[in-house]
Amino acid sequence: MVTITIAGENLVVVVNGMGKVLALRSELTIPLKHVTGAKADPEATSLPKGLKGPGTRIPGIIYAGTFHKDGEKVFWDVHNSDAAIVIDLENEDFKHLVVEVKDPTETLALINGNIKQ
Repeated sequence: MVTITIAGENLVVVVNGMGKVLALRSELTIPLKHVTGAKADPEATSLPKGLKGPGTRIPGIIYAGTFHKDGEKVFWDVHNSDAAIVIDLENEDFKHLVVEVKDPTETLALINGNIKQ
């Protein structure tokens, strides 16, 4: 699970607990101007992930770390797909962040309410 906050003009994604070890990353800071939107997606874990590296994949249980698919990098940290959200990015190393959050509705409002379309 991750915690998402807004710090100035940045979206800050902090990887919590064992996710830090499994994803091999503890934090991502993304300029809000590079965030194009966020949406709930409980079905995300059923989508093809691509090649893992570096990170952890235990099908049906956890996806954490960097995955490469169709020439794009996607960051994952999902244990419970019901709480998964997808954050779309541009001009960043990652094309999407697929993460589990405590309250998807609240987190989506925070993200989408702070991006400039």
